[in-house]
Amino acid sequence: MKKLYIYFIFLIMSAVTFGQDSLLCVGGHWSEDQANLIMKEFATEWNDLASWEKRRVRIKKGIIEGMQLEKMPKISGNFKTIIHSKREMDGYNVENIAIESFPGFYVTGNLYTPTLEKEKYAAILSPHGHLANKRFTDFMQYRCAVLARMGAVVFAYDMVGYGENEQVEHKMPIALLLQTYNSQRVLEYLLSRPDVDSERIGMTGGSGGGTQTFMLTAIDNRIKVSVPAVQVSAHFFGGCVCESGMPVHRSADHQTNNVEIAALCAPRPLLMISNGGDWTRNTPRVEYPYVQKVYSLYDAEHKVENVHLPMERHDYDFSKRAAAYNFFQHHLGLSFNVPYFNGYSEDFVTILPPEDLKVFNMENPKPKNLLRGNQAVMEYLKIEPMQ
Repeated sequence: MKKLYIYFIFLIMSAVTFGQDSLLCVGGHWSEDQANLIMKEFATEWNDLASWEKRRVRIKKGIIEGMQLEKMPKISGNFKTIIHSKREMDGYNVENIAIESFPGFYVTGNLYTPTLEKEKYAAILSPHGHLANKRFTDFMQYRCAVLARMGAVVFAYDMVGYGENEQVEHKMPIALLLQTYNSQRVLEYLLSRPDVDSERIGMTGGSGGGTQTFMLTAIDNRIKVSVPAVQVSAHFFGGCVCESGMPVHRSADHQTNNVEIAALCAPRPLLMISNGGDWTRNTPRVEYPYVQKVYSLYDAEHKVENVHLPMERHDYDFSKRAAAYNFFQHHLGLSFNVPYFNGYSEDFVTILPPEDLKVFNMENPKPKNLLRGNQAVMEYLKIEPMQ
């Protein structure tokens, strides 16, 4: 009876919030109180590994179908890559890079590589979120440089519509699809490199970059270690179309949220970073216990962690980065060769101005085959958003 009551309340609030026919779960779709009850309801849908695996398959199917990922081009073979301006820093290199995601659409970013000599390196995808300055900001440069010095090839790349990825607007209807596909292409580029160990691939981002991290991890097992920061929430579904603008959380026969999507990482290592100043404030009490229960089904409780910083806010600042460094060092087998005295030191990192990090300039003009504008991209892909 209680189960039916909770589900009835869920149906009512969904209809009131978005209209009876909408499948979108946007922003603070539920209140914290509602989400707490619904997480308890979700937990009744499975009680062993077999029943969770059935639910896992349905959630993954909902993500792929909801963003129409299967309609995207199937591309294999060599990458069309633009890479230049290699600079050797203190223990790492940085280059400007663009890869062609699909014909006429480019992922722009920076590639950080170790100077530490090894036959094979780990690799880490590093998407940014909606925080200030995006790919060029100092906290992105610190994170990528430190991880590179520790022995990882790190690819920092632009969200669609930000930085140098100006072919479409950020708040375009299929932004979630494009960003997920771009992330998958970045992953495939890294895997194509002869110096990358395919069994040691990680991914991390904060805020909207956290969404990109747990979305790709959920649908692609080639991501071996996942660190979404300040984004996994039971009640908040992402406030931008690039996170919740396509029906990946709900269909005619299922409902999920970002907690369960993050839990699809199991039994691979997962670090959830949360804080007291945003929608992750309840993580130690609501979100993390649910994910722990999923990991226990695989006897992998030791592979999931939560670092909660109750006095901090929505960012990917030093304390959060330090937690990620430790987690990646352990689970990706990185070298512990970064200055450390009562904590990590990032002083060796040279913060470069945005102009130095840009791929396209007078010497390296934009490719002539660029698709330009939301409509041109959507018409090329033959994809229209579902509501």
